[in-house]
Amino acid sequence: MSSQQDKQSRLDMLGSALDKSEIRQLRYMLNKGLRPVEAAKLLEKTPPKERELLWNLLNQENEGKILQHLGDDLQADILSRMDANELLVVTEGLDSDDMADILQQLPETVMKELLRIMDKQNRKRVEKLLSYPEDTAGGLMNTDAVTVRPDINIETVLRYLRRHTELPQSTDSLFVVSRKDSFIGILPLSRLLTADPQVMVREIMQTDLAPIPADKPAQEVARLFEDQDLVSAPVVDEQGKLLGRVTIDDVVDVIREDADHSLMSMAGLDEDEDTFAPALRTTRRRAVWLGINLITAFIASAVIGLFEDTLEQVVALAVLMPIVASMGGIAGSQTLTLVIRGQALGQIERSNIGWLFNRELISGVLNGTLWALIVAAVAVIWFSDLTVGIVIALAIVINLLAGAMAGTLLPMILKSAGIDPALAGSVLLTTITDVVGFFAFLGLATLFYG
Repeated sequence: MSSQQDKQSRLDMLGSALDKSEIRQLRYMLNKGLRPVEAAKLLEKTPPKERELLWNLLNQENEGKILQHLGDDLQADILSRMDANELLVVTEGLDSDDMADILQQLPETVMKELLRIMDKQNRKRVEKLLSYPEDTAGGLMNTDAVTVRPDINIETVLRYLRRHTELPQSTDSLFVVSRKDSFIGILPLSRLLTADPQVMVREIMQTDLAPIPADKPAQEVARLFEDQDLVSAPVVDEQGKLLGRVTIDDVVDVIREDADHSLMSMAGLDEDEDTFAPALRTTRRRAVWLGINLITAFIASAVIGLFEDTLEQVVALAVLMPIVASMGGIAGSQTLTLVIRGQALGQIERSNIGWLFNRELISGVLNGTLWALIVAAVAVIWFSDLTVGIVIALAIVINLLAGAMAGTLLPMILKSAGIDPALAGSVLLTTITDVVGFFAFLGLATLFYG
């Protein structure tokens, strides 16, 4: 049986035990049968009542290991029920970066109390991480990097490493630093293990890997790891002093969160929202977004109201009107999605946005002309009215052009204004294509029908 099948089998067994309320089996599976990340996934897909039962069955030494893998929404909910002393026990043994992530979910008073009762060494490490925004290299890094000096030989390095019971996770290189902890280069483990024991570190270290500034945005760090196939990378302050390292597991989390953010933001939702959150909390979060959409719907309706007399005169217009708005909306969404993705990948800049804008306009004209002719033909056959065919054809071309223009320019404008294009772009785009589509269609109809 493959590992994936074995994992699914264990999850099925746990689900079956949950249905039958077999407490002993549940306790064993949660604490012994599943890895922390698997137990976290089980909690996330369990409704609140059963989730509380599962959490209470966890051994205290496993709570922190599982807590770090939960989404922010669920994590914050569980943390809100603990006092500082409970939190200290739960987070004991976690890496400093994971502990810092958890602390950021706490109210400020609880966080300060937890920092106060920590031992001095851990508090110093965590406070260093908390001094950087969560979405930067400094916020991603951990402080467990293994460092060596350039003026020692390989045999000394190997003796030093043997004094450790284990190396930090994802260690593929040692970091070479000066006596003042300034970053100099890296010593890959592959070179370390194959080098002559009497060779000095400076002779085989690599100096071509540029360290990551602590204030570098997390998305750019992820792109750097992707471009250079990194497993870990050093993080330095403004003076070049080594602060810690970012590892591939942290970068995978960034990539996943970014993908979740793009998807959920299109619907005005939080990427960390708990799937099984209580109904009142879910309702409250969605109400704001629904209200914004309602405002845009009223704007589109107001445009339609301007042409009430024309609609009464030609009933076919009411039947065909949604087609114009829909075609423009879809065309605009295609462009909007493309541009937002390009921004996320760092492919779109001011220097090439003009080319992209022209390309989208040409595509809008070509697609607009093609589908305008098809829809016009259908409309003429359906209503036996040549004028209505001409009107809808022109309106479709106009709206597809508007959709292409809005889809290209909106993300750039929103980003320059400090607004997330994934969050606001789709609402604004829908409003634009609805208003332009209705106005073009009904305005042309008023002009042609007098």
